Amino acid sequence: MAKYRRVLLKLSGEALVGNGVRNAHQIIDYDTLTRIARQVCEVTREEGIELGIVVGGGNIWRGQVAAERGMDRVQADYAGLLATIINALALQDALEQLGVVTRVQTAIAVTSVAEPYIRRRAIRHLEKGRVVIFGAGTGNPYFTTDTAAALRAVEIGAEVLLVAKNRVDGIYDADPRTNPHARKFDRLSYIEMLQLGLRVMDSTAVSLCMENKLPIIVFGLFGPGGEGNIGRAIDGEHIGTLVN
Repeated sequence: MAKYRRVLLKLSGEALVGNGVRNAHQIIDYDTLTRIARQVCEVTREEGIELGIVVGGGNIWRGQVAAERGMDRVQADYAGLLATIINALALQDALEQLGVVTRVQTAIAVTSVAEPYIRRRAIRHLEKGRVVIFGAGTGNPYFTTDTAAALRAVEIGAEVLLVAKNRVDGIYDADPRTNPHARKFDRLSYIEMLQLGLRVMDSTAVSLCMENKLPIIVFGLFGPGGEGNIGRAIDGEHIGTLVN
């Protein structure tokens, strides 16, 4: 029995790379993409689950990195927003190959391939059992896809924001991939997360969730045995780190 009925899932662009090395010839690992799509497919088979997804674009482009190398920040961020649309379309295709009915909505108009983001239309899609993939972040430079995920979650009335990570299974006080002594948090308050300066999500996203009392669960996409964790998080199993 699912604990949450309407859910917003945040997937980073880096999650689509899997455990491989990002390069110019493979910005998406299709085995990983298929594994993610299978998890979503399993979730949507449960009656009453309404799922929206915000996908990042870090596997293709990072606006802040480009800006640090001299590119105009606004231009760099817009390029990053377009990268998220590429990932959204790839995820849509992977889901539809499994029979999942989807819609891609974007905050930047690309009407040849996706719908414009319209809140009421997105909610109606969810009510009809369609998975809605939100691309192009908020449509504005200087805002991350973390903030877009928090914003869309609040707008559609999601009960929880799920933040799925690729190689980290929750929030730690240091990077567990480089520090074997890093300590994992089972639970944090919004204020603690902000005060500790933990970079799992940006402060704007956390503040937006705090103001709207939207719980956040940060967890690993795949468990130690390779099993999927999205359904477990929706069912209310204690995995990852709960922020509320």
